[in-house]
Amino acid sequence: MKQRRFDLLVVGAGPAGLAAAHAAARRGAKVGLVDAQPRAGGQVWRHDLRFGVPAMARTQIEGLGSAGIEWLAGHEVVLADDHTVVASHADGAVALHWRKLVIATGARELMLPFPGWTLPGVTGAGGLQALAKQGWPVAGKRVVVAGTGPLLLAAAATLRRHGAQVLGIHEQAGREVLHAFARRLWRWPSRLAQAVALRARLAGVPWHAGSVVLAAHGDDTLRAVEVERGNGREWIECDQLAVGWGLVPNVELARLLGCGLDTTSVHPAVRVDARLRSSHPDIHAAGEALGVGGRDCARVEGAMAACFALGDERGGEALRARRERERAYADLLHAHFAPDARTRALATPDTLACRCEDVPMSAVHAHADPRQLRLVTRCGMGACQGRVCGAALRELRLASPSLSPTAVRPPLTPVALAALADVPSDEPEQGKDP
Repeated sequence: MKQRRFDLLVVGAGPAGLAAAHAAARRGAKVGLVDAQPRAGGQVWRHDLRFGVPAMARTQIEGLGSAGIEWLAGHEVVLADDHTVVASHADGAVALHWRKLVIATGARELMLPFPGWTLPGVTGAGGLQALAKQGWPVAGKRVVVAGTGPLLLAAAATLRRHGAQVLGIHEQAGREVLHAFARRLWRWPSRLAQAVALRARLAGVPWHAGSVVLAAHGDDTLRAVEVERGNGREWIECDQLAVGWGLVPNVELARLLGCGLDTTSVHPAVRVDARLRSSHPDIHAAGEALGVGGRDCARVEGAMAACFALGDERGGEALRARRERERAYADLLHAHFAPDARTRALATPDTLACRCEDVPMSAVHAHADPRQLRLVTRCGMGACQGRVCGAALRELRLASPSLSPTAVRPPLTPVALAALADVPSDEPEQGKDP
C-alpha cells in the first residue's frame, strides 16, 4: 500500500478545508488535502459545468499547486487509526500519515420522511442544485422548492439559472418568524445584501411563507405535490420537487477517531475547545462538522484550526472575533429555520423511514431501541449506512440525539476489498516524518 506523510492533513476540500490547507502551507508545513470528489470546492463551491465557480473559490482551488499543497482528489477516507487514515481511490488505497489533522468534512442535507418522498423526481434542495451544476437536464422542468432556510433561495436561483421553471418557493417559517429574522440582519450587512441579491435573481417566482409540502403524488414518477399554506391546501402539478430541511454535520470520521461529540443539539457535532481542538490532542475541526454555520464561518474556522494546530497562537487568536461573529449568525439561522412540529408529523405509518431497506414508520415505532430496530428491520444498514434515516429519526425525536439506527464502524463507506489489499508499492515512500 502506498504511503504519504504530512505535517498536517486536511480531510475535506470545501471552504473550511481549503482555508485550513492554505493557512498551513503559508506557515511552512507539509500539507495534504484529501477529498472524495474529483474537484476541490465541496458542496458550497461545487464546480458548475456551465458557469464554473465563484472567483473567491477559483483563487483558492487553482492555487493549491503553487502553494505546495498535495491535492488528493477522488480519495475517499474509509479507515482511520491513530495518526493514520486510509483513503480509497481509483488505483487502490493509500495510507495517509499525519502529525496533525484538521477534520473539515462538512455537512449533508437533512431529509425528513413524508408521503411520496421516495418517488423519482423528489430530491433534496441542495441535491438538485448539485445535479444541475453537474449537467443534469433541468431546463424547462417545472420545479417546486420547499422546506426551510436560506438554502431554498440559493437552490432556486441555481435551478432558474440553468433554465428550470421554478413554480414557487414554499418556506415553512411564517411571516412573523421571517420578519423577526430580518430585523436582526442589520448586524450582518453582507448577509442582508446576499439575501437581497438572491431575491432579485428570483424576481417573478412566487414565495410563500408558512407553507409546507404535505405529500408528493405520482405513479412511477412525481406528478404533483400537495401543499398547505394558511388555512387551505393546494395541488401543484410539477416535474421535480426540491425539498430541504437544513443540514446535518458529517461526524463519522471524527467518531471513528474517538473524538468527543457535542450532543446538546438534535444532530451531534464535533466537540472542540476554544482553539478548535477536539478531545484528541492532535485533531482539530472546522466548518460544518462543528455545527452548520455557512461558508464564511467555515473559511474563518478552517484558517483558525490550522493556525492552532501548528502552534501559531497569535494567528489563531486574530481570527477569534470573526469566528464568534459568524457563529452568532449561525445561531440566528438555527433559531428561525428549524423544522417545526407540523413538519415532523407528516409521515404516516406506511411512509418509509429507511428507503434503503424499505422500513416503514410503523416498524420504527414498534422498536424504540436503536439496536433492536437494526436487528429486526435492518433500518440504517443499507447503502447510506444510516446517514439519511439516522438524521431523520433523530429529528423526529424517535431516538436519542446521541444515537442513530446504525453504529459508525469501518469502513466509513462501501469499498472494494481489492482496494484495501496490502499490496507493496513499486514507488518509493513520499517524504519522511520530521
